[in-house]
This record gives sequence, structure tokens and C-alpha cells, in this order.
Amino acid sequence: MDLKTLTEAFGPSGMENEVRALLKEEASKFCDDISIDRAGNLVCRRKGTDSSLPSVTFAAHMDEIGFIVTGHTEDSLLRFRPVGGVDPRVVVSKWVLLGRERLRGVIGAMAIHLQTPEDRARVLDYDNLFIDIGANDKKEAEALCPLGTYAVFETEYAEFGDGFVAVRALDDRVGCLSLLQILKNSDYAGDLCCAFVTQEEVGLRGSASAAFLIQPDIAIVLEGTAANDLGDTEERFQVCVPGKGVAISFMDKASIADKGLFEMMKEAAEKNGIPHQIKRGITGGNDAGSFQRRGKGARTCVLSVPCRYIHSGNSVAKLSDIKAQSDLALAFLKSLTA
Repeated sequence: MDLKTLTEAFGPSGMENEVRALLKEEASKFCDDISIDRAGNLVCRRKGTDSSLPSVTFAAHMDEIGFIVTGHTEDSLLRFRPVGGVDPRVVVSKWVLLGRERLRGVIGAMAIHLQTPEDRARVLDYDNLFIDIGANDKKEAEALCPLGTYAVFETEYAEFGDGFVAVRALDDRVGCLSLLQILKNSDYAGDLCCAFVTQEEVGLRGSASAAFLIQPDIAIVLEGTAANDLGDTEERFQVCVPGKGVAISFMDKASIADKGLFEMMKEAAEKNGIPHQIKRGITGGNDAGSFQRRGKGARTCVLSVPCRYIHSGNSVAKLSDIKAQSDLALAFLKSLTA
């Protein structure tokens, strides 16, 4: 399984079926105990041989940001809303794929020539954006894309520059790829679980049930996170920087890292020569919030791949940072055994 395959799979929040099927097929090569819970989470368990070791769960979300059809205009265009946090400034003129048939459409807005000075001074909201699928009339548009049809950006996977990759859904297919590496390469003697969870982008929904089901001693969440290293941004405002390694987070808006785990992650990275950095901004939130609060709770920490232009049609990351994420997860497991 490679990153290209994962990022090109269709999987907006609530429609993770295609991604889950790919991951299940690959995970079954390395794990015999695989289940899917009622929330659609793919849970891969490996029973340990040493009960003195803590039970550890690694989690990453399968879903990506996207769109959903909410109406049809008389002149054949689709009204829509975002699924997850998508800034309307990044969607105009972008190609999208809709529904099971992957019907192509383009997101459009009134041409600048026709806009008033007031229009040009503000960000067009979703009430003023439409998806054009080339339908002849409203009836055809309704037949091709009924209410509730999902859409995602149509983006071609591309490696460029000095080891960078640009594609949609790096958040969080990078984490899913790292989970597969853990299943493939870990010989941890304690109870180990890899949870591929659903609907993170719309409120950490899948991980809430996964956390209640698994209830591990330790939960490590593998994510993609906003980099904020562009242009003239002062260093003190840079959350993290692509190319400087996996970002270890001490806090975000959903969880606070266990201090002991945070220090262990730094120590494991330094001891094994794994490129790493500390995530400096207390921004966003992720599935660690669910694991920290559900059931008996869990000690949590988050390892993130820095991503530029996150939650857009073209997110950018460094391939070396993606490798560093899985390398640090595996090194952490070995440090627990030691």
C-alpha cells in the first residue's frame, strides 16, 4: 500500500467505505483480529505475550474533508455545503468528483467582471458557490446527483521539488499509512491495537466509540497538522515546518499530552536519530481528545506530519516527515519494552 493509493481513495466523513476496504485488505496481511464497529471504525488488535506492559493503541482517521449536495437550481447547478472545515476561498474553480460514479464537476462562482465592488471586497460564502456538472436541466442534475451526494476534490498525486508531495487528503492518510507500517514492523510484546477511525473532520465522532470500545492504557494519535511556515511568517508564529521532522504536540484544543509520554517521544527520537520538532501552536483538535476522555481515559500524545495548505485540494508535505512519523511510533514501542 502506498500513499498515492490511499490519497486517491474516495473517503469524505461518513463515506469512508472505499478507504476502509483498502486498509482492511492490507492490514489483514499483518493482523488476524480485525473488526469493524458500528461507527465504521476499522480496529486491528494484536494480543500481547507480556501482561506487565501497557496496552497501546495507535489511531489515525480515514476520512477527509469534502462536500455534500444540498439542493439543485432551476438552471442545473448543484447547491452544496462543506463536510468538515473548508475555507470557501480555496474552492472556487476547483474540480471535484461526486458520488459512487465519481462524476466530474467544477465549483464555480460569479465571474469577477459581473461582481459589484462590495462582492469583490468580501469572501464569497457557500450560498454564492455552485457545482456545475454539465447537466442540461434541474431534472438531470437531480437524477445524477441526488440530495446527500458526497464530493471530494479531484487532485492528482504529485511528488515535486526536494522530496515533497502534493495531493488531497494527506490529513490523515499519512497517519493511516503509518498505522500499516506499525502493524507490519512492530514486535511489541504488550497488547497492541491500530484503529482506523471515521468522521474526525466533523467532530471526532468515530474515535469516541473506538476509545470506549478499546480503552487502552496509552493512545498515540498519528495526524497531519497545519504547518504555517509560509512567506514572512515570523518563526515564533510557525506551528511546525515541513522537512524538520515529525511534530510532537504538547497540547491542542482537544487534549493535553501526558507529560511522561511527551518526554519519552522526544527521548526516543533523539536516541534513534529521528527528525522531529515540537508543535508550537496550540491549534486544532484531533482524536486524542476522545481517547483521553472516554471510559477510564488514556494517557495520550500526538505525532503529526506538518502539512502546508491543509484542508484544501492540494496539501503539501515532505516524504521524510511521513517516514519520521512511523519511525518514531515504532521507536516508542521499543522504548516501552526496554
